[in-house]
Amino acid sequence: MNDRPDARQATREGLCASCTHAARITSARGSTFTLCELSRTDPRFPRYPRLPVLACDGYRAKVG
Repeated sequence: MNDRPDARQATREGLCASCTHAARITSARGSTFTLCELSRTDPRFPRYPRLPVLACDGYRAKVG
């Protein structure tokens, strides 16, 4: 399985596409949202950030 985001997804999500703190959530109706897991412990980060995210103090690139 390839965990690297495709170019279109990276453009849509910005930094979140390659951030270790981002999780993709799919609703029962099939809509997809990007959840910032830093929001669980730090109120500076929105739970569902407005995309594309172009700058973020909490950004950490996925390894591998």
